[in-house]
Amino acid sequence: MVFFVYHPIYAVYVDGELIGYSENKARLQTKINNYMDEGDGESVEFVDIEKLPQYKLCLLKKNITTNDDEIFEDIKSTGTNYYTYYAIVENGEEKAYLEKLEDAQNVLNELSEKNSENKDKISIEQKYETSLNNFVTSEQAVSSLYKRQVKSKKEVASTVTSRGTEKISTSTAISNAKPELGVSLARPVSGKITARYGERSSVRSSAHTGLDIANSHGTPIKAAAGGTVVFSGTKGSYGKMVIISHGNGIQTYYGHCSSLDVSVGQTVSQGQVIAKMGSTGNSTGNHLHLEVRVNGSSVNPQKYLY
Repeated sequence: MVFFVYHPIYAVYVDGELIGYSENKARLQTKINNYMDEGDGESVEFVDIEKLPQYKLCLLKKNITTNDDEIFEDIKSTGTNYYTYYAIVENGEEKAYLEKLEDAQNVLNELSEKNSENKDKISIEQKYETSLNNFVTSEQAVSSLYKRQVKSKKEVASTVTSRGTEKISTSTAISNAKPELGVSLARPVSGKITARYGERSSVRSSAHTGLDIANSHGTPIKAAAGGTVVFSGTKGSYGKMVIISHGNGIQTYYGHCSSLDVSVGQTVSQGQVIAKMGSTGNSTGNHLHLEVRVNGSSVNPQKYLY
């Protein structure tokens, strides 16, 4: 007799307060989860909802209706939007904001093509904020940032290899893009991935520009692809590092090594041992810091290797 008058339903509570009834809690929670992951507006990266609903199974009179849409809107109204966009940074100072990574990269490319005096001091930084800044077009950003060369071109020695043809980029900009490399990469080491691309932590001042793979001290590190060694030495927080150029602006970085087995100008083949794993530079344990860079900008190595 009970089920002729009542039917099972879910009472929905937020912070102990009843806000409605749902006939299908799985469907409602999936809708909430999707909203948290994707938001519903331009540039929204995710939505933080501090207090999520709790569900209690109960029997409800059949003449009482459910209100999933109203529940969703109530929960949605408590969320905080986190937006993602891109800052053009010069010497650590944010100069302009663009909505899309493609537009930000166009600014760097234009300044490089125009041989702007400050082109090597400018980078892209991905922002995660609860409010949006005023966006500009890539053309407006280039116009405001461009500086004419006043002296003959002279590269800073610490950013040029001894061959004088390849620059060492230490830009902390990260990208979610997966450009075609035109070269097949192989895993340089086996081991456990301990830090992924784009992660932030207390041991670094910006988002992680590479992939950390841990193994024992002295583990051989192999070239991910054939190419020419354009840097082999010590470089700041990277510690002992090897950089290999694979042509067309593609480079791979191998940082925190204990020892280096190749020298600048040397041609290496894919799979050739180039260094040994260590913990030099800004490192908390034995691991390889691997980067893939395209025209000086880092991309996610995991999309090509793991």
